[in-house]
Amino acid sequence: MNKKQLFNRLINNEKSDITSFHPLWMHFAARFIGKTYGEFASDYKTLVKSNIKAMEYFDADMVGLVSDPYRETAAFGAKVTFPAEEVPRCQKLIVNSIEDANALKNPDVYKNERTLDRIKGAELYQKELKGEVPVIGWIEGPLAEACDLTGLSNMLLQLMMDPDFSNTLLDKCMVTAKDFAEAQITAGCDIIGMGDAICSQIDASTYDTYVKERHREIIDFIHEKGAKVKLHICGDITHILPSLADLPIDILDIDHMVDLQSSYEILGPEIIRCGNIDPVFVMNKSSEEVENACKEMVQKEKGRKFILSAGCEICLDTSIKNLQAMRTASL
Repeated sequence: MNKKQLFNRLINNEKSDITSFHPLWMHFAARFIGKTYGEFASDYKTLVKSNIKAMEYFDADMVGLVSDPYRETAAFGAKVTFPAEEVPRCQKLIVNSIEDANALKNPDVYKNERTLDRIKGAELYQKELKGEVPVIGWIEGPLAEACDLTGLSNMLLQLMMDPDFSNTLLDKCMVTAKDFAEAQITAGCDIIGMGDAICSQIDASTYDTYVKERHREIIDFIHEKGAKVKLHICGDITHILPSLADLPIDILDIDHMVDLQSSYEILGPEIIRCGNIDPVFVMNKSSEEVENACKEMVQKEKGRKFILSAGCEICLDTSIKNLQAMRTASL
């Protein structure tokens, strides 16, 4: 049985003696094959090769295309640079007023170098893996992308002060999110990850007012195109779990600040929860401590839809032994 068939069993809640294992790695994966973060984020061949090598070495169950938050931002027209060992940087915000938001044009994701790079990555995965491993594409959620375009502090202020600005920009971001998702699905992605980390920093009322129904629209759209959805919101999302439970999410990443048992009770049995060992714990503790903590988590999640992972990205200096210990715990 190949990894895609195993994922389908998980989706369908068919019993398995092995817990699915999918760490989120970016800088770690690049370093694993001797490449820089800048190379990983700017060249799909490096991204795909590093993910496949890490997937094979650690026997992970999926591969992904996530690299940084500025793919769509670049497509909208912002200049992005690539420091060798840091996350790419947006050099200048391009939305500073309601006039800028109204004038913002939704880009053709096939014509911008950065969005096309990710689409080519999806195609290369299909060529290399022959459709036997689930491929996770990636888009920015509407609020995260709005923050990338106008600045985090400004966007949070606009949510409180200017509904017209907020709705205009969020709608523009949602259109491009759907376009980019569809392009990656067409290129072969089985799952689309949607990163909207800033949602952990707003209250539930603001989430419900501005983001929830946009998330629903994007998720429904992705489902219509034939793919599953993995929602990633870093941080403590306990306060918005009831709102998320009402959405047709397939996989929800759960960071280490969120209690897994409580998340199950709120979300119910149908949403696959992915998490949620603290990545700093995985980096700093012994392999025995990591394995024992993961085994305890796996045991508690027996019989439920669950993917073992760290709560967020695997830290760069995590040892090979500690990641192997995570995989051992899932078997």
